[in-house]
Amino acid sequence: MTTKQILVNAKKHFLVITRHKLEVMKGCFKVGLYWQGLVHDLSKYSPTEFCVGVYYFQGDRSPNAAEREIKGASTAWMHHKGRNKHHYEYWSDAKMDKTGYECCDMPPKYFVEMIMDRIAASKIYKGDGYTDEVPLNYLKNWD
Repeated sequence: MTTKQILVNAKKHFLVITRHKLEVMKGCFKVGLYWQGLVHDLSKYSPTEFCVGVYYFQGDRSPNAAEREIKGASTAWMHHKGRNKHHYEYWSDAKMDKTGYECCDMPPKYFVEMIMDRIAASKIYKGDGYTDEVPLNYLKNWD
């Protein structure tokens, strides 16, 4: 990747994650979650997440998916989910009997933020192709 492409991707990635953050903020503010709206996804601006986002930027989906396809895992995602309580993965822990993992209860404010996050991501990545079915179908198809 050339220096010029890095700079172009950095600008585009910054704009996408900022538009996403503002969209989540609007949704959170509508339901009274002001703090969640303000601090949503701040870790995406950290070097650990931002640099991966620049390198794998595509514009129509998460760069974490591209990193995962190439490397088998996403370092940015591992960093992100461990710092952001609106991701259900944050709320999993090893079982006491060491037979796997289990989900812990997610407080409602983070659950609502998670829904706002999915709606915003769908709007940003789908653009004019967005309908309310897009985030709903994503959530329905969770494994």
